[in-house]
Amino acid sequence: MRNLLLYYLAILLPFLYMISTARSGHSVWFIVVLLVYAIPYRMAVDGMRLVTLGLMKWNQVWKLLVPGTRRKYFRALYFKK
Repeated sequence: MRNLLLYYLAILLPFLYMISTARSGHSVWFIVVLLVYAIPYRMAVDGMRLVTLGLMKWNQVWKLLVPGTRRKYFRALYFKK
């Protein structure tokens, strides 16, 4: 995922579904979707971007679960083209 625009779309598009579940009154589904987005989905998307940029290998993507690891790669994730 070298294209920065595609990365931002992959991050922001699930918010449309989260907003629709929150507005429809399905609070349990909203929490489930929020947890799925926050843990496995963002780890996969951020890991894919870091792997394509050559900053991380696929077998190290699980380290993004450790608090503070994304902060280490913040500039590369959000600003590097």
